Amino acid sequence: MSRPTALLVLADGTLLKGHGLGATGSAVGEVCFNTAITGYQEILTDPSYAGQIITFTFPHIGNVGTNDEDLEGTASAVRGAVLKTDITEPSNYRSAADLDSWLKAQNIITISGVDTRALTRLIREKGMPNAVIAHAPDGVFDIAALQAEAKAFAGLEGMDLAKEVTTTETYKWDETPWVWNEGFGARGASKRHVVAMDFGIKRNILRDLAGLSCDVTVVPASTSAEAILAMDPDGIFLSNGPGDPAATGTYVVPEIQKLIESGKPMFGICLGHQMLALALGAKTKKMHQGHHGANHPVKDLTTDKVEITSMNHGFTVDADTLPSGVKESHLSLFDGTNCGLMVDSKPIFSVQYHPEASPGPQDSHYLFDRFVGMME
Repeated sequence: MSRPTALLVLADGTLLKGHGLGATGSAVGEVCFNTAITGYQEILTDPSYAGQIITFTFPHIGNVGTNDEDLEGTASAVRGAVLKTDITEPSNYRSAADLDSWLKAQNIITISGVDTRALTRLIREKGMPNAVIAHAPDGVFDIAALQAEAKAFAGLEGMDLAKEVTTTETYKWDETPWVWNEGFGARGASKRHVVAMDFGIKRNILRDLAGLSCDVTVVPASTSAEAILAMDPDGIFLSNGPGDPAATGTYVVPEIQKLIESGKPMFGICLGHQMLALALGAKTKKMHQGHHGANHPVKDLTTDKVEITSMNHGFTVDADTLPSGVKESHLSLFDGTNCGLMVDSKPIFSVQYHPEASPGPQDSHYLFDRFVGMME
């Protein structure tokens, strides 16, 4: 039997061996599992995965190859990927490169040949473990050092990762959603101005806003409320992102509170939802295994309709801490956790999931229309 060229070393000392793909070296992070059967390229470039090692429960990752259109961020923030089977030759008319080559270019360390079903069950039963993923083509590893590194990792609780993935400069966005056989479009005349606070924003969110004739200005996470209001926005968007919302909230929440007082329409997604909740007086907490996938049923409590949603979060808003005047608008049908909120008598709302990711495929697009309607 050939020597393994990749290892996944869990903090409790568990050693998983496999075949190395993508970049070489090692990286430490929190291991989660994602249940989506498509969209692996979007998942691996989602800035919300900063600090995490993604285990794909679907065994055949890489079948459709990769291209330059399905990227959600400018650079990958994920720490690594875990696959069941080796990558096969891509079979898709949109493929421009095989996944292994793309993983190398993105500097993502990957291991294949792992029993991902067993690893997923471990996460489900014991929670998301810290681990080191390592890839050495010669199969030589300092296992004791890797185990020590995994054990020493403090985990994502208390980590402000938004500062690592946010933009460093303000910029404009005018690219609109992808259309089959045509590609992406460009926004024409704008009807309203949206300022988006970037905590790790996904490109498709920006495309959906631009596609609804919004002039979009993206600003760094640390931008002050005064600076945002000076841009005279019709609405303010709070983006998705990674890490512990309470940690990022130390400097963001006071600014969001000022924005709330301005009376401007506000819409938050994922980390933006959690930030808004904190600003309104609620609390967030770490989840046991998190929600990562594209098959999550969510109930809209205002309409009693159920949406199939895409999720990626390891922290959640504690619904029991929502203050008077703030209502729970959506909840997960998997575990009953909070998935949305709205503020009485104010044009402010948010959701925990990703309406731009199209798993339904368009079950949740009405949220962007709702935001635009509030601005009008």
